[in-house]
Amino acid sequence: MEPVQVPDAAAFRGFRAQCEAERGWLSRYSRDGVAVWVQPPSPGGPAVHCIKCRLDVSDVPAETVYDVLHDIEYRRKWDLNVIDTHDIAQLTINADVGYYAWKCPKPLKNRDVVTLRSWQVLDNCYMIINFSVKHPQYPPRKDLVRAVSVLAGYLVHPTGPTSCTLTYLAQVDPKGSLPKWVVNKSSQYLAPRMLKKLHKACVKYPSWKQQHDVGMKPWLYPEQNKLPTMAVADLAVQRAASLENIDESSLLEVKDETGDHSSYEN
Repeated sequence: MEPVQVPDAAAFRGFRAQCEAERGWLSRYSRDGVAVWVQPPSPGGPAVHCIKCRLDVSDVPAETVYDVLHDIEYRRKWDLNVIDTHDIAQLTINADVGYYAWKCPKPLKNRDVVTLRSWQVLDNCYMIINFSVKHPQYPPRKDLVRAVSVLAGYLVHPTGPTSCTLTYLAQVDPKGSLPKWVVNKSSQYLAPRMLKKLHKACVKYPSWKQQHDVGMKPWLYPEQNKLPTMAVADLAVQRAASLENIDESSLLEVKDETGDHSSYEN
């Protein structure tokens, strides 16, 4: 098994550099304060593209956006794609392991993922990054396709007292030979839609939080964390090659009863 390492300061610097870089990224969408870029797979690296989305937020402070990205109870309320999401165990004061299952666009199979998540708060930004791990008590399920997060995360940068930019970067292998329409939707439709939903959730968060454990923010106050602890050595890095590949390449796009589509990237 490939051992797991909790991201260090260098890993966060590298993630931030990718979020802020312009060279090597191809523009796919730019409208209404939302921009999307893609980066083709690099030779010798994972055979999946990398997607980067940036949202200009004019009416929400950076710290509120950061809270929303962490608050799992609130996510169950605003993220309609969630099938199940919960934290599993604490690894360090700024790292944990968690589970997330989500709905995919019909008629694709739904996905799930087990990830190590780590976060860092600096004077001028907030960062959250994650990657897939193997957990002994969370093997792949028969009713879901186990996806693989090579690297995914968020960079929140304040631009004023009540404004910020939110960058989402993800290199995720959803497994399966996905149809081209899914790949196109992810960058041109699903990713911008996800960010816009997240923005609406951020606007409503302060009033919601006032009614739901207003002072409980273990991502800021580690002493509040009640998760069981787990040794990093009990985890292993999850690689896509070790998982079953599901062929969905021939599936045609189907709208659900509401005409909506669900994102396949976490």
